[in-house]
Amino acid sequence: MKRFLYELTESWKIAAAQMVANKTRSMLTALGVIIGIVAVTLMGTAINGISTGFDKSMAVIGDDVLYISQRPWTRMNDWWNYRDRKKIRTEYADKINHAIAATPNSNLMIAVPTMSLLRSVKAGDNSVDGVFILGTTTDYTLISTLDCSEGRFFNELESRGGAEVCVVGYDVADAAFAGRSALDKKVLINGHSFKVIGTLSRQGTFLGLFSLDSIVVIPLPAFKKYFSAKSEADVRVKVRDKTHMADAVDELTGIMRRLRSLPPEKKDDFSINEQQAFKSTLDAVKTTIAIAGLFITGLSLFVGAIGIMNITFVSVKERTKEIGTRKALGARRRTILLQFLIESTALCLVGGLIGLTFAYLMCFGMAAAFPSFPIRFSFGLVIASMIVSVLTGLVSGIAPAWSASRLDPVTALRYE
Repeated sequence: MKRFLYELTESWKIAAAQMVANKTRSMLTALGVIIGIVAVTLMGTAINGISTGFDKSMAVIGDDVLYISQRPWTRMNDWWNYRDRKKIRTEYADKINHAIAATPNSNLMIAVPTMSLLRSVKAGDNSVDGVFILGTTTDYTLISTLDCSEGRFFNELESRGGAEVCVVGYDVADAAFAGRSALDKKVLINGHSFKVIGTLSRQGTFLGLFSLDSIVVIPLPAFKKYFSAKSEADVRVKVRDKTHMADAVDELTGIMRRLRSLPPEKKDDFSINEQQAFKSTLDAVKTTIAIAGLFITGLSLFVGAIGIMNITFVSVKERTKEIGTRKALGARRRTILLQFLIESTALCLVGGLIGLTFAYLMCFGMAAAFPSFPIRFSFGLVIASMIVSVLTGLVSGIAPAWSASRLDPVTALRYE
């Protein structure tokens, strides 16, 4: 065991000396490994970032809510198949709540109607475009994580009476009032005046694509009065226990079929959507990224492994006499094999470390350029990259190391 440790230590020293003596050759040889490690690290970082951002965004939206809509979220390409469906009416919410109250041990908690569309919001000389205008009831706070950092949400009286009040998102308040308090100020939505009674806490973005804070919430009757002509309604239903989501979907489907007076032989003319639809789409995106990343990584590592194998064979040829001398002095085949395996592995490890450094700097730069996109450079990726580097070194070095260990000492000493 002591001899093996000594041989191992000496092999690492020889490998380090060879890389120092041939810096340019070693760097060019490791280039394929460097590109491969950068690719696999960036791929893993992107997938982790997308997953983290999605989970965070879904936590804000609410991962225990079902959405009753006219069409499914996941089949946008064939929307014409659903365009003739009857529209979802906000009145369904009250009827669903009556059904929930009449059902012992219901999987559903409460139904809340919503209507929405995009409009510009003005305050004095400031204007904010593309704001998500949401009309709903005071019960909306029970199904979402929205919380007011300043002021309050509208109450039951304001909700039922259709008071011209609103609660604005962080981005809207910041852009419309330039950092000043928005409370008790007036905003114009499509030319109609609303009094700001609350500012929502900052929610962030959805995967860095769009802001969750560019929103204005108003009472549903006021929304219907001014905006209902060009908007669609849906009903959001909070589930009592999200681990029983399938049972909740079945229960809600039964309620909706009764409300729509659908006979057993007819298909549903509505859709019940949940976050799983987004997750399915997200999984497809992650799979695409993974396939592309693995292809680039595999190609780079294959080219890098061929380069390392080739340069190791060259090194064996260059040092044939040295191998013969060492064998003549009693070096075992194992010692020679270990030496060249470690040299190829050391080269890959150095390439892996350089690749990780480049990947980290690139991630740091992307985080600075796109602060809203979640970048996660995890410790697990570092370990995975190092394992890939070591395996690449071992695979690419085994053939040259084996040929070196099998050299006849007499023939090696006579090699010119």
